[in-house]
Amino acid sequence: MKKVIYLAILALVLGSLPLVVKAKPEDVQVSPFTIGEKVTFHSAILNENRMLNVYLPASYAENADKEYPVIYLLDGSADEDFVHLAGLVQFGSMSWIKLLPETIVVGIANVDRKRDFTYPSDNQQDIEEFPSHGGSASFIKAIREEIQPLVEEKYRTSAEKTIIGQSLGGLLATEILLGSPALFDHYIIISPSLWWDDESLLSLEPTPLNPAKSVYVGVGKEGPTMERVAKALFEKIEGAKPEGTSVYFSFFEQLDHGDTLHLAAYDAFDKVFKAKTK
Repeated sequence: MKKVIYLAILALVLGSLPLVVKAKPEDVQVSPFTIGEKVTFHSAILNENRMLNVYLPASYAENADKEYPVIYLLDGSADEDFVHLAGLVQFGSMSWIKLLPETIVVGIANVDRKRDFTYPSDNQQDIEEFPSHGGSASFIKAIREEIQPLVEEKYRTSAEKTIIGQSLGGLLATEILLGSPALFDHYIIISPSLWWDDESLLSLEPTPLNPAKSVYVGVGKEGPTMERVAKALFEKIEGAKPEGTSVYFSFFEQLDHGDTLHLAAYDAFDKVFKAKTK
Protein backbone atom coordinates (compact mmCIF):
# COMPACT_ATOMS: atom_id res chain seq x y z
CA MET A 1 0.00 0.00 0.00
CA LYS A 2 2.82 2.40 0.88
CA LYS A 3 4.44 1.63 -2.49
CA VAL A 4 1.21 2.49 -4.33
CA ILE A 5 0.91 5.82 -2.47
CA TYR A 6 4.58 6.60 -3.21
CA LEU A 7 4.17 5.98 -6.92
CA ALA A 8 1.02 8.11 -7.03
CA ILE A 9 2.78 11.03 -5.32
CA LEU A 10 5.76 10.65 -7.69
CA ALA A 11 3.45 10.77 -10.70
CA LEU A 12 1.79 13.95 -9.40
CA VAL A 13 5.15 15.63 -8.81
CA LEU A 14 6.51 14.72 -12.22
CA GLY A 15 3.28 15.76 -13.88
CA SER A 16 3.44 19.19 -12.28
CA LEU A 17 6.96 19.93 -13.57
CA PRO A 18 7.15 22.27 -16.57
CA LEU A 19 7.88 20.65 -19.90
CA VAL A 20 11.47 21.08 -21.05
CA VAL A 21 11.61 22.40 -24.60
CA LYS A 22 14.71 21.15 -26.34
CA ALA A 23 16.51 23.88 -28.20
CA LYS A 24 17.22 23.07 -31.83
CA PRO A 25 20.81 23.63 -33.04
CA GLU A 26 21.19 26.76 -35.13
CA ASP A 27 23.14 27.29 -38.34
CA VAL A 28 23.30 23.57 -39.13
CA GLN A 29 25.38 22.87 -42.21
CA VAL A 30 25.71 19.59 -44.07
CA SER A 31 28.51 18.89 -46.50
CA PRO A 32 29.89 15.76 -48.19
CA PHE A 33 32.38 13.64 -46.26
CA THR A 34 34.97 12.15 -48.60
CA ILE A 35 37.81 9.73 -48.01
CA GLY A 36 39.52 10.01 -51.35
CA GLU A 37 39.43 10.90 -55.01
CA LYS A 38 37.89 9.41 -58.13
CA VAL A 39 40.03 9.25 -61.24
CA THR A 40 38.36 8.36 -64.52
CA PHE A 41 40.17 7.65 -67.76
CA HIS A 42 39.62 5.96 -71.08
CA SER A 43 41.49 2.71 -71.46
CA ALA A 44 42.64 2.24 -75.02
CA ILE A 45 43.66 -1.33 -74.20
CA LEU A 46 40.25 -2.30 -72.83
CA ASN A 47 38.36 0.11 -75.11
CA GLU A 48 36.20 1.48 -72.30
CA ASN A 49 36.12 4.09 -69.57
CA ARG A 50 37.54 2.99 -66.22
CA MET A 51 37.57 4.47 -62.74
CA LEU A 52 40.09 4.42 -59.90
CA ASN A 53 39.19 5.20 -56.29
CA VAL A 54 42.21 6.72 -54.54
CA TYR A 55 42.87 7.10 -50.81
CA LEU A 56 45.68 9.50 -49.88
CA PRO A 57 47.35 9.42 -46.44
CA ALA A 58 46.60 12.26 -44.00
CA SER A 59 50.09 13.70 -44.40
CA TYR A 60 50.02 13.69 -48.20
CA ALA A 61 48.99 17.33 -48.61
CA GLU A 62 51.41 18.57 -45.95
CA ASN A 63 54.55 16.73 -47.03
CA ALA A 64 55.10 17.95 -50.56
CA ASP A 65 58.42 16.14 -50.92
CA LYS A 66 57.40 12.78 -49.50
CA GLU A 67 56.78 9.75 -51.73
CA TYR A 68 54.40 6.99 -50.69
CA PRO A 69 54.12 3.27 -51.46
CA VAL A 70 50.98 2.17 -53.28
CA ILE A 71 48.52 -0.64 -52.68
CA TYR A 72 46.56 -1.60 -55.79
CA LEU A 73 43.26 -3.13 -54.75
CA LEU A 74 41.28 -5.36 -57.07
CA ASP A 75 37.50 -5.23 -56.58
CA GLY A 76 38.15 -1.60 -55.69
CA SER A 77 34.70 -0.13 -56.29
CA ALA A 78 33.15 1.95 -53.49
CA ASP A 79 30.48 -0.72 -52.93
CA GLU A 80 33.05 -3.53 -52.89
CA ASP A 81 36.32 -3.48 -50.93
CA PHE A 82 37.70 0.05 -51.30
CA VAL A 83 36.11 1.75 -48.29
CA HIS A 84 36.83 -0.88 -45.65
CA LEU A 85 40.38 -1.64 -46.83
CA ALA A 86 41.28 2.04 -47.18
CA GLY A 87 40.05 2.41 -43.61
CA LEU A 88 42.21 -0.52 -42.54
CA VAL A 89 45.26 1.09 -44.15
CA GLN A 90 44.45 4.43 -42.47
CA PHE A 91 44.14 2.73 -39.09
CA GLY A 92 47.23 0.58 -39.53
CA SER A 93 49.41 3.52 -40.49
CA MET A 94 48.61 5.58 -37.40
CA SER A 95 51.77 6.50 -35.51
CA TRP A 96 50.76 4.53 -32.40
CA ILE A 97 49.84 1.42 -34.44
CA LYS A 98 52.67 1.21 -36.99
CA LEU A 99 51.25 -1.83 -38.74
CA LEU A 100 52.31 -0.48 -42.12
CA PRO A 101 53.71 2.78 -43.50
CA GLU A 102 51.48 5.57 -44.73
CA THR A 103 50.31 4.27 -48.08
CA ILE A 104 48.27 5.35 -51.06
CA VAL A 105 45.43 2.94 -51.87
CA VAL A 106 44.26 2.67 -55.48
CA GLY A 107 41.02 0.76 -55.84
CA ILE A 108 40.48 -0.43 -59.40
CA ALA A 109 36.72 -0.24 -59.87
CA ASN A 110 35.12 -3.10 -61.72
CA VAL A 111 33.34 -3.13 -65.05
CA ASP A 112 33.23 -6.90 -65.62
CA ARG A 113 35.32 -8.80 -63.08
CA LYS A 114 34.40 -12.19 -64.58
CA ARG A 115 36.01 -11.02 -67.81
CA ASP A 116 38.98 -9.11 -66.40
CA PHE A 117 40.09 -11.54 -63.69
CA THR A 118 39.99 -14.79 -65.69
CA TYR A 119 42.11 -16.33 -68.44
CA PRO A 120 40.53 -18.57 -71.12
CA SER A 121 39.17 -21.82 -69.72
CA ASP A 122 38.50 -25.18 -71.35
CA ASN A 123 36.18 -26.23 -68.54
CA GLN A 124 32.62 -26.33 -69.83
CA GLN A 125 31.08 -25.24 -66.54
CA ASP A 126 33.42 -22.25 -66.40
CA ILE A 127 32.41 -21.29 -69.94
CA GLU A 128 28.69 -21.56 -69.19
CA GLU A 129 28.79 -19.66 -65.87
CA PHE A 130 31.28 -17.00 -67.04
CA PRO A 131 30.30 -16.25 -70.65
CA SER A 132 32.45 -13.10 -70.82
CA HIS A 133 35.53 -14.80 -69.35
CA GLY A 134 39.07 -14.77 -70.69
CA GLY A 135 40.18 -11.13 -70.59
CA SER A 136 42.91 -11.22 -67.95
CA ALA A 137 45.79 -10.74 -70.39
CA SER A 138 44.33 -7.43 -71.56
CA PHE A 139 43.54 -6.36 -68.01
CA ILE A 140 47.07 -7.11 -66.83
CA LYS A 141 48.39 -5.13 -69.78
CA ALA A 142 46.14 -2.23 -68.78
CA ILE A 143 47.52 -2.35 -65.23
CA ARG A 144 51.09 -2.33 -66.55
CA GLU A 145 50.78 0.20 -69.37
CA GLU A 146 47.95 2.49 -68.27
CA ILE A 147 46.99 2.28 -64.59
CA GLN A 148 50.40 2.16 -62.93
CA PRO A 149 51.87 4.91 -65.18
CA LEU A 150 48.78 7.09 -64.56
CA VAL A 151 49.06 6.71 -60.78
CA GLU A 152 52.82 7.34 -60.83
CA GLU A 153 52.37 10.47 -62.93
CA LYS A 154 49.51 11.94 -60.91
CA TYR A 155 50.68 11.10 -57.37
CA ARG A 156 53.94 11.15 -55.43
CA THR A 157 54.65 7.45 -55.33
CA SER A 158 57.67 5.45 -54.27
CA ALA A 159 58.76 2.37 -56.20
CA GLU A 160 57.10 -0.02 -53.71
CA LYS A 161 53.88 -1.57 -55.01
CA THR A 162 51.46 -4.09 -53.50
CA ILE A 163 48.48 -5.89 -55.01
CA ILE A 164 45.54 -7.27 -53.01
CA GLY A 165 43.20 -9.74 -54.67
CA GLN A 166 40.44 -11.89 -53.20
CA SER A 167 38.45 -14.72 -54.82
CA LEU A 168 38.58 -14.10 -58.60
CA GLY A 169 40.85 -11.17 -57.74
CA GLY A 170 43.08 -13.69 -56.03
CA LEU A 171 43.12 -15.72 -59.23
CA LEU A 172 44.28 -12.66 -61.16
CA ALA A 173 46.90 -11.74 -58.55
CA THR A 174 48.22 -15.30 -58.76
CA GLU A 175 48.40 -15.12 -62.55
CA ILE A 176 50.44 -11.92 -62.27
CA LEU A 177 52.67 -13.45 -59.58
CA LEU A 178 53.43 -16.52 -61.69
CA GLY A 179 53.75 -14.77 -65.05
CA SER A 180 54.64 -11.10 -64.48
CA PRO A 181 55.95 -10.85 -60.91
CA ALA A 182 57.92 -7.65 -61.57
CA LEU A 183 54.63 -5.70 -61.63
CA PHE A 184 54.46 -5.73 -57.80
CA ASP A 185 56.73 -6.11 -54.81
CA HIS A 186 54.16 -7.60 -52.44
CA TYR A 187 51.35 -10.01 -53.27
CA ILE A 188 48.43 -10.39 -50.86
CA ILE A 189 46.32 -13.23 -52.23
CA ILE A 190 43.21 -14.18 -50.28
CA SER A 191 40.77 -17.02 -50.99
CA PRO A 192 42.04 -17.37 -54.58
CA SER A 193 39.68 -19.06 -57.05
CA LEU A 194 42.40 -21.40 -58.30
CA TRP A 195 39.81 -24.04 -59.16
CA TRP A 196 39.42 -22.09 -62.43
CA ASP A 197 40.13 -24.10 -65.61
CA ASP A 198 40.64 -27.32 -63.65
CA GLU A 199 43.35 -25.70 -61.50
CA SER A 200 45.60 -25.22 -64.52
CA LEU A 201 47.34 -22.16 -63.06
CA LEU A 202 48.90 -24.31 -60.37
CA SER A 203 50.66 -26.39 -63.02
CA LEU A 204 52.58 -23.41 -64.42
CA GLU A 205 56.28 -23.00 -63.75
CA PRO A 206 56.56 -19.65 -61.95
CA THR A 207 58.66 -16.86 -63.39
CA PRO A 208 61.68 -16.35 -61.09
CA LEU A 209 60.94 -13.86 -58.30
CA ASN A 210 63.75 -11.46 -58.97
CA PRO A 211 64.10 -9.13 -57.16
CA ALA A 212 62.82 -10.73 -53.98
CA LYS A 213 59.12 -10.46 -53.16
CA SER A 214 56.72 -10.88 -50.27
CA VAL A 215 53.84 -13.27 -50.89
CA TYR A 216 50.95 -13.79 -48.49
CA VAL A 217 48.25 -16.42 -49.05
CA GLY A 218 45.21 -16.58 -46.78
CA VAL A 219 42.04 -18.68 -46.84
CA GLY A 220 39.09 -19.33 -44.56
CA LYS A 221 36.98 -22.39 -43.89
CA GLU A 222 35.81 -22.43 -47.50
CA GLY A 223 35.55 -26.09 -48.39
CA PRO A 224 38.11 -28.75 -49.37
CA THR A 225 38.86 -27.40 -52.85
CA MET A 226 39.40 -23.76 -51.89
CA GLU A 227 41.50 -24.69 -48.89
CA ARG A 228 43.58 -27.19 -50.84
CA VAL A 229 44.40 -24.92 -53.79
CA ALA A 230 45.34 -22.01 -51.51
CA LYS A 231 47.72 -24.26 -49.58
CA ALA A 232 49.08 -25.64 -52.88
CA LEU A 233 49.87 -22.10 -54.07
CA PHE A 234 51.72 -21.35 -50.85
CA GLU A 235 53.73 -24.57 -51.15
CA LYS A 236 54.50 -23.86 -54.81
CA ILE A 237 55.93 -20.41 -54.09
CA GLU A 238 57.60 -21.51 -50.86
CA GLY A 239 59.34 -24.35 -52.66
CA ALA A 240 60.72 -22.14 -55.42
CA LYS A 241 61.41 -18.91 -53.57
CA PRO A 242 64.82 -17.29 -53.95
CA GLU A 243 66.80 -15.98 -51.03
CA GLY A 244 65.22 -12.85 -49.59
CA THR A 245 61.65 -13.70 -50.61
CA SER A 246 59.17 -14.10 -47.75
CA VAL A 247 56.15 -16.38 -48.14
CA TYR A 248 53.33 -16.56 -45.58
CA PHE A 249 50.21 -18.70 -45.20
CA SER A 250 47.29 -18.24 -42.81
CA PHE A 251 44.17 -20.36 -42.35
CA PHE A 252 41.15 -18.67 -40.76
CA GLU A 253 39.08 -21.55 -39.49
CA GLN A 254 36.44 -19.27 -37.94
CA LEU A 255 35.76 -17.40 -41.22
CA ASP A 256 34.34 -18.30 -44.62
CA HIS A 257 34.67 -17.05 -48.18
CA GLY A 258 32.50 -14.03 -47.50
CA ASP A 259 34.33 -12.58 -44.52
CA THR A 260 37.95 -13.75 -44.65
CA LEU A 261 39.28 -10.74 -46.57
CA HIS A 262 39.31 -8.07 -43.86
CA LEU A 263 40.99 -10.09 -41.11
CA ALA A 264 43.36 -11.70 -43.60
CA ALA A 265 44.41 -8.30 -44.95
CA TYR A 266 45.16 -7.12 -41.41
CA ASP A 267 47.19 -10.29 -40.82
CA ALA A 268 49.04 -9.75 -44.11
CA PHE A 269 49.92 -6.16 -43.19
CA ASP A 270 51.25 -7.43 -39.87
CA LYS A 271 53.44 -10.08 -41.49
CA VAL A 272 54.58 -8.22 -44.62
CA PHE A 273 55.01 -4.65 -43.38
CA LYS A 274 55.12 -4.41 -39.60
CA ALA A 275 58.81 -5.22 -39.19
CA LYS A 276 59.66 -2.41 -41.63
CA THR A 277 57.76 0.22 -39.66
CA LYS A 278 59.52 -0.38 -36.34
